[in-house]
Amino acid sequence: MDIFVFEFFHSLAGKSVFLDFIAVSFAKYLPYLLVFAFLLFAILSGGKWRNKISIFITTALSVILARGLITEIIRFFYKRERPFEALRFEPLISESAKSSFPSGHAAFFFALAFSIFCFNRRLGYWFLGLAVLNSLARIFVGVHWPSDILGGFLAAVISILIVKKFLKQCPAKSV
Repeated sequence: MDIFVFEFFHSLAGKSVFLDFIAVSFAKYLPYLLVFAFLLFAILSGGKWRNKISIFITTALSVILARGLITEIIRFFYKRERPFEALRFEPLISESAKSSFPSGHAAFFFALAFSIFCFNRRLGYWFLGLAVLNSLARIFVGVHWPSDILGGFLAAVISILIVKKFLKQCPAKSV
């Protein structure tokens, strides 16, 4: 199933300069926009400094737990070749040959999105959608398997649940 879904997305690569440009942009440059948008949200969010600090702490802990701990612990014990290594092709973006599972990008950006969702549902949905686009683009360009993305997503879910439990955060305002 993993190879089937991968081949569906990646088979579109190289067929259209425009589609390749969009996929490379989402895979490589969208993450910078997401981090910048998060910083704007955290700084410009209404309320007192305590609310802004709460947003930063919740997000930082979620991201560090998902990307820095869960992902790296799994990668320490489980090595998985990236698609371009396993299938011997040149990906559309350069990527290190480090273990592919779980996706560090997916873990980071889904944790970021879930954290934002805790404070602003409407904006959280946007971030979740953009995290999905970044993840699909990384499959399209050939640097991740679909199950890598699923693994990163699950790392993010676990991290936000742990952070919510310990910080008792997540008012989930619908703005």
